[in-house]
Amino acid sequence: MTSAVIDPQQDPASQGKEAPLTLTDSPPKTLGVLDQGAFWANLGVSLLGFSGALFLLDPLQGKPLTFSAAVVAAIVGSLIGTAMVGLAAIPGAQTGWPAMVLLRGLFGAKLSYVPTVLNIVQMLGWGAYELWVIAKGAEAIFGTAVPYPVWVVLAGLVTVALTIWPLGSIRILRRFVTVGVVVSMVWLSVALFREVPSLGGGSWEAFAPAVDYVIALSVSWVPVAADFARHSRSGGAAFAGVVGGYTIAQVACLALGIAALSLVGMDGGRVSEAFVAAPLGAVFFGILVLRETDQSFANVYSTAMSLQNLMPKVDRRIFSVAIGVLVTGVALMVDVNSYGAFLGVIGAVFVPMFAVLAVDYFVLGGAKRWNAGENAPSRWLMVLPWLLGFAAYWLTTSTPTLPWWDAMWADVRTAIGFTRESWMNGALGGFAVSAAVTLAVGRLARRKA
Repeated sequence: MTSAVIDPQQDPASQGKEAPLTLTDSPPKTLGVLDQGAFWANLGVSLLGFSGALFLLDPLQGKPLTFSAAVVAAIVGSLIGTAMVGLAAIPGAQTGWPAMVLLRGLFGAKLSYVPTVLNIVQMLGWGAYELWVIAKGAEAIFGTAVPYPVWVVLAGLVTVALTIWPLGSIRILRRFVTVGVVVSMVWLSVALFREVPSLGGGSWEAFAPAVDYVIALSVSWVPVAADFARHSRSGGAAFAGVVGGYTIAQVACLALGIAALSLVGMDGGRVSEAFVAAPLGAVFFGILVLRETDQSFANVYSTAMSLQNLMPKVDRRIFSVAIGVLVTGVALMVDVNSYGAFLGVIGAVFVPMFAVLAVDYFVLGGAKRWNAGENAPSRWLMVLPWLLGFAAYWLTTSTPTLPWWDAMWADVRTAIGFTRESWMNGALGGFAVSAAVTLAVGRLARRKA
């Protein structure tokens, strides 16, 4: 037995309408390009993206980009990042396996538990973070008339409902929510850009760090891609949906965020004020706040899929409810805003890991011999390019995270005599090193064989 998942192309039951309850059941192949494009477009529009536009516009904190440079950086970074996410989606569409189960073929069943646990930690954090964002967005519209905990609990309930019926939720997003998001974005863009006094000034000096930041925004979805793409009708549809939908939406989101920031004195904490102050702004911003639940839905659902790699026969609905309760509790009791930098550190694990998977799967013939069974043997050699890529990521990145973490890597650079140039990019650096080492290791193994 080489797979814990039934072949979706051969099983008639795969034509069902909803996602399977356990890992041993067949995933239905019901999502087309429009379904996936709308889903990823909704993920590309984020309340965090609006305030995060500050890091795109001024990544070095004192050397802001021109508006044109910022938009170009958003386009370049989004295309690079979504290409990685799109490629990560293809194996899921071809095999029908969730993201962490795919890693059984890369590292072996037991070793796949390591990235699985890391993904669970980061998805739980991001899920709680999104509930916090939704509650804060609701407070910007309604003030403190409704207490913060009420908004968190409501958002948590909606999130759990979406994860219980994931494929139905994606179809609802395509048919109804996406239209509202597009109309809201257009309305707010016209309203805000009319009020912007000037978007002049700045330079192109910090272009590379800005691209690095945008890539980081995109590739954070790499561990999620296959969880949804396993329901795609084809690998091409999955790739096109990710790259097309997410790129367009994220660029529009960041550009609108820049306009909002220019109206509130470049203060990321006050971005929502610019939206609410626009004509009918509360209405259209409210639509975007409600839509933010698709972010928490994606995070909670991916957590459930990751847990099924550890416990494949447990009903995903049980996981969904338990995770929903947990992230709601975290959002109520923990300052998740301070958790963001830590999540960035964990997220960087998956860029070099994806590079290893991409080379092994697409280049070294892994697609023909992928073993995702619970007895898949450990492949310790694949850990080497992953670790080297992780180190390369932090040696070359310009994205700040935790002070002690950044200081540690600064000491490493000094110790080995490495100078980080302004044009270097952490995501590309980590990807390139992992890919090159994986290719070398794979060819060496072939020669020995």
